[in-house]
Amino acid sequence: MRRPADFQAREPGRTTYLDGVRAAAPIGVAALAFGVSFGVLARAADMGRVAPVVMSVTTFAGSAQFAVASILGAGGGLVTAIVAAILLNLRYGPIGLSAATTFEGPWWRRALTAQLIVDESWAIAQRDDGRLDRHLLIGAGLLLLVCWTTGTVIGTFAGDLVADPESLGLDAAFPALFLALLWSQVRDRSRLLAAIAGAAIALALMPFTGPGIPIVAASLACLVGARKPA
Repeated sequence: MRRPADFQAREPGRTTYLDGVRAAAPIGVAALAFGVSFGVLARAADMGRVAPVVMSVTTFAGSAQFAVASILGAGGGLVTAIVAAILLNLRYGPIGLSAATTFEGPWWRRALTAQLIVDESWAIAQRDDGRLDRHLLIGAGLLLLVCWTTGTVIGTFAGDLVADPESLGLDAAFPALFLALLWSQVRDRSRLLAAIAGAAIALALMPFTGPGIPIVAASLACLVGARKPA
């Protein structure tokens, strides 16, 4: 016999991991496709079959991984590739700090959960009070990790049989997603000002700096509005 609690509906406003999966499903298609692209590019850069897949599981950062494969494929050195990847991933410093209070449990569980923080899962998990929804973050991040890694496997082992994602128009999926997520986050003046300032900083630095630096510098715009009125 079932307990009465089994029949109770979920509390209004309370989310589940499945909600995060559903929210990330559209972008998961693009993540899968671009995982295929990375796998193909990594094979062309002589990274083999195993290394790209391991990198997708452990690094899980599309821009950094593409940078590494592109540099190695163009004959660049390993140190240059690593430095480029680090610069591109520096943005996860402030992102990680903003998500730190979201995690629970022992250090190893928090470390594993932190692996699911990417731009998309972080944006999806944003709440109106400025905190992150743990269920949305984990659900979205897990789906994207699976899609990205699966795409990498397909690209490294059967990339020649798959069409280029850009030919399908999927290269526009990521910018479109972020514009949609940004729109819901700039309803008050301080957030709108931070978004405009961040865009201005990044655009101003792009012609003069290396990869990764503009986006890291743009993240400083998050300090706008951080000071509470007296």
